[in-house]
Amino acid sequence: MTARILVIFGTRPEAIKLFPVVHALKADPRLECVVCVSAQHRQMLDQVLQIAGITPDHDLDVMQPDQTLDTLTANLLTGLGRVMDAVKPDRVIVQGDTATAMSGALAAYYRKVPVDHVEAGLRSYNLYHPWPEEANRKIIGAMASLHFAPTQTSQAALLRENVPPERVHVTGNTVIDALQWVTAEIARRPSLASGLAELEDRFSGRRIIGVTSHRRENFGDGMEQIARAVRHIAQRPDVAIIFPVHLNPNVRKVMNAALAGLDNVALIEPLDYPHFARLLAISTVMLTDSGGVQEEAPALGKPVLVMRETTERPEGVEAGTAKLVGTDAARIVTEISTLLDDSAAYETMARAHNPFGDGQASGRIVELLANEIRH
Repeated sequence: MTARILVIFGTRPEAIKLFPVVHALKADPRLECVVCVSAQHRQMLDQVLQIAGITPDHDLDVMQPDQTLDTLTANLLTGLGRVMDAVKPDRVIVQGDTATAMSGALAAYYRKVPVDHVEAGLRSYNLYHPWPEEANRKIIGAMASLHFAPTQTSQAALLRENVPPERVHVTGNTVIDALQWVTAEIARRPSLASGLAELEDRFSGRRIIGVTSHRRENFGDGMEQIARAVRHIAQRPDVAIIFPVHLNPNVRKVMNAALAGLDNVALIEPLDYPHFARLLAISTVMLTDSGGVQEEAPALGKPVLVMRETTERPEGVEAGTAKLVGTDAARIVTEISTLLDDSAAYETMARAHNPFGDGQASGRIVELLANEIRH
C-alpha cells in the first residue's frame, strides 16, 4: 500500500524549493503525492507551478490585500485543517518558515499526523530578524518528525535544541535542485528566459548588479537606505542595475520615488523563476535581503551582499560566498564598490565553495521518507 504524502506550500520561494520534491515523490511508486497550495502569494506562486508542470489538488486562495498576520494565520489553519480532514494524509511536508508552513505543521500536529520539515534548522537567534520567520521555523521544529537540514550548520543548530540525532538528516538544499533543473530547461527552451534580452542589449558592456528587496523588517528607514545606496551606485558609468521590484507597496513607493527615471536602473516587475535564474546568470553581484538568493547566487559563482543585520544562513558568510552589509547606505556603497574595484576581493567571493548542496537533495528526502514509512 502506498503512503499518502500531503505537500503544503503557498509562496513562490516555497514552490521553488518544493517542486523538485514533488517531482521526486510523483516519480516514486511507493508514495502518493497530494499537493495543497495556500496561495499566500498568488501570482508569483502560479508562475512557478506552471513552469514546473504542477497542478495543485487543493488551492485555498487565501491571499488578500494588506491582511494581518493573525488573520492570515487563522485562515490558513482552518483551511489546511479542512484539507487534511478530507485527504487523510499519512505524512505532511512543509518547507521553510512561512505562515503557510507553520500553520500546516500545526494543523498536522493537531491531527497527530507526522510533519516533515524541508530546510530545517535555520536560525538567526533573533526573533525579530527575520520577522516572523525566525519564530515560524522554531515552532515547526518543535513539532517536526523528520528534520531535513540543508547543511551541517543547520543540523548542529537542531542538535543543540535537543532534537534526537536520528531525526535530523543533512540533505543539501532543494533550491540547488531547482536551479539546476530550471537552468537545464532554459538551455532546452531559451524562450523561457528571453524576456531580459532587451535589457541585456541596452546594458551591454556594463557590469550588471541584480537587486532584490522585500523583507518586512526593512520597511521604513531600511528601505529608504537601500534606495539611497542603489541611487548612489547608479552614478557609476560602468554599472547597470536590474531591480525586480516586489509587489508590496512598502517597497514600490520607496523605490519608485528614489530610482524612477535613472538611465542605468531598470525597475521591472517581479520575474518568474526562469527569468530570475537568467538575472543571476548575467549579474556580476547580487544585492539582496532575500534568503534564497544567498543560496542560489553562489551556485552560479556570484557574490552576494546581504542587506540584513543577521542571517539564518551563516554557511554562506562562513564560506565567503555572502557578506552581511546591513541597510546603512554608506556601508552598502562601500562594500559593493570594493567588489567592483578590487578584482582579488571579487574573485575570493566568486570562487568560494557553495555550501548549500549538490542538486540531489530531493532524491535523498524521498528515500528518507520511504525508509521512515517502511519502518
